[in-house]
Amino acid sequence: MKVLVVYAHPYPKSFNHAVLERFTQGLQSKGHAVEVLDLYARGFNPLLTAGDLASLQSGEVPADIKTEQDRVSGAEGLAFIYPLWWSSMPAILKGWIDRVFSLGFAYAFGPEGPLGLLKHRKVLLITTCGADQGHMEQSGIQKAIQRTTDMGIFAFTGIPEIRHEFFYNVIQTDPGTREQYLKRAFALGAEY
Repeated sequence: MKVLVVYAHPYPKSFNHAVLERFTQGLQSKGHAVEVLDLYARGFNPLLTAGDLASLQSGEVPADIKTEQDRVSGAEGLAFIYPLWWSSMPAILKGWIDRVFSLGFAYAFGPEGPLGLLKHRKVLLITTCGADQGHMEQSGIQKAIQRTTDMGIFAFTGIPEIRHEFFYNVIQTDPGTREQYLKRAFALGAEY
């Protein structure tokens, strides 16, 4: 399967980058074709502009958006690796989704309401968190993320299988726990 991995962390020595490396190794170990889209390294412009909207509404897709849509269309599965910042994904990733998952590409409206147009088999999200699992669950933040991201973006756009893994307390955790997370990242790739 061809998997597009969208990665959103600015620091190449981050724990997120280690997760990316291990996850892609897991994918490759099972023969998946992998394309990594590093949004920060590419300098992706996350700003959806009035010009973008005018072009999209007239049926013309701006070249940089078309490039990203072609990447998405060329993949059978999607994966996203990113940190949780202020209870959400980094702005660059949200901006990528705002610009790329546009009306007519990722969704449409029919007589019975919204219709998801993405035909990918599945999406996997790996989110690293500074908070521990107890805080994420008791505060309701994790459930809110799953509703807004998993359901509000990926189910809405038609992807039938959505899996979201959270790696907790990554800033303060011990090296042994970090290594367990990296083993899990490899396994998630191998099981994809």
